[in-house]
Order: sequence, then C-alpha cells, then structure tokens
Amino acid sequence: MNTFKIIKYTSEYYNLWNDFVAKAKNATFLFHRDFMEYHSDRFVDYSLLIFDEKENLIALLPANKVGNELFSHQGLTYGGLVLDSNCKLADVIQLNYQLLNYLFDAEIIKLHLKIIPTIYNLFPADEMEYISFLLQAKLTRRDAIAIVELANKIVPSRVRKRGIETGEKHQLKIIEETSFDLFWNELLLPNLAQKYQTKPIHSLEEISYLKSKFPELIRQFNVYFENKIVGGVTVFVTKNVVHPQYISGNKAFNTKYGGLDFLYNHLINNVFNDYKYFDFGISNENNGLQLNESLHYWKESFGARTIVQNFYEIETKNYVKLNQVLI
Repeated sequence: MNTFKIIKYTSEYYNLWNDFVAKAKNATFLFHRDFMEYHSDRFVDYSLLIFDEKENLIALLPANKVGNELFSHQGLTYGGLVLDSNCKLADVIQLNYQLLNYLFDAEIIKLHLKIIPTIYNLFPADEMEYISFLLQAKLTRRDAIAIVELANKIVPSRVRKRGIETGEKHQLKIIEETSFDLFWNELLLPNLAQKYQTKPIHSLEEISYLKSKFPELIRQFNVYFENKIVGGVTVFVTKNVVHPQYISGNKAFNTKYGGLDFLYNHLINNVFNDYKYFDFGISNENNGLQLNESLHYWKESFGARTIVQNFYEIETKNYVKLNQVLI
C-alpha cells in the first residue's frame, strides 16, 4: 500500500493550496483560501493537505471541526476530497484508508461529506461515491438540483415564454453592476426580512469583499423599469457552471413585469450561453425529504432537469473496511 503524508492546513501552505485548487479535477473558486476564510471566525478550520510518497500534493480536504466530528467545510455549498486529475481510483481508496485512520487516531469519530455535484467537475470524479459505499457510509441527505444543459436546451414552456414577452413589452433593462449596494439594500435585505425573518448568508460587506477577490466570478445583474430597480440576481461563475446565488425583486417584478423569466432568459441565452450548465439550485427542505413542488416545476418549465447531491456520514473506525478492497 502506498504511504501518504497528511498535514493540517496553515497559512504557510496558502499558495500551494490555491495553486492546487486551480488545477484540480473537482474544484471551484469556493475552495480558494480567500473564499473559505472570509468567515473564518465562524468555524474551527481543520482543512488537510495530502501528499504522496514523492512529496507531491495530490488531494485536499476543505473541512472544519465541531467537537469530535469533522465536516466538509460548513461554510461551503459542497466539498469532499479535492483531487489531482492524475489520481486513480486505487490511489483514492488507499488515501482514504490512511485519511480515516489519521482522523480515528486524532479521536475524530465521524466525517461528514457533502459531495460536489458532478456538473462542477472538470473530469469524472465519483471516487468518493464509490468509497462511501465501501465504507458503509450513511446517506444523511440527498438534494434535487435543477440544471439546464446549455448546449442541449429544452424549450421553455409557453408560460415562461409569456413571461419573457411581458418583460420585453415593459422594456425592462438588465445592467451588470460592479456594486451590490442597491440590490442588497433596496431588495434582498428587506425581502428576506419580511418574508422569512432572515438575512442573506453574506453581508453586503462580505459579498463586496469576495467580489474584490473574484471580480470575474461573482457578478451582479440588476433589472430596471423606468430607471428604478425592480429585481436582480447575484451570480457565481465557475469553469463549467453558472449559479444564481441570490435572486430578489419587488412585488411587481414577476406578477406584472415578467421579471424573473425575462432575467433568467437573458442570462441563459445571452450572457452565459457558452458555459456548460446553468444551476438553478435546490428546491428541497427538511434535509432533502421534502420538495417544494411549485418551485421545482418553475425551474423545469424553463427547461431544467434534475441531478442530485449526496451527503454522507462516515464513521472513521470503518477505515479497516478499505484494507481488503484491492485484489
């Protein structure tokens, strides 16, 4: 069996970590340390770097620790092992054997993984799905994600087309902005407070900071009617996928102006048409056990179809189950 060296992340590995993320087969800018650390005060970071026998970095685990359990970083939408494109399945099996043994010796009893959805991978990267099966991992959650394959679009429904036509009729104007202030203060914050008594995950200061670090990957599109903002969307852009992170509008945005249909049509068919996927996100509640049917149907009526994201709980003591896998 190959021997791997596992090291806890410290700032001295900042450049090495980020260089690896830029080349990994299943990574996005969310794994960059600048993104991970904007909310470092909320988490006890326990990220790991994994090196092979030749001292080559071959994998990362963005993670945080809570008590005696380790989590795919809870400040990120997805996670799991970030792998070098040259990693073979046998390598990842042996790597997991030693990783879980390492965690077990550190008295960490469980590892919680939230697997990155396949559309975000640059190359096939389902190793952890197979290894989770070998480890008899507990599937704790499964979310349904609605996506549009941009090179193979399904025609939107008549209702969506009418919404697009309504936006055109009202001469809505979509402008990409460099500032989030208007959208956050006029729409997002008051709407979330009124409807859900909550706040966005990112404060205005945080999203502005992240924009300064990733100016081409975090983008803001505002919708105007007669020079007044009526809606908007904050978009995260990765190598393959475009994902609306925040969407909000005033009362007339959808009911009168057809705003959401008009806005998403513009993003899908004009701004981001050359990407692989448009990720509408999940429509689930209660850890995936319930589906907001009308919300998911709206996404499907735009031509979206479903993939899933899996969440696993692995007992670190089960590392022994990988010892006899390779024959």
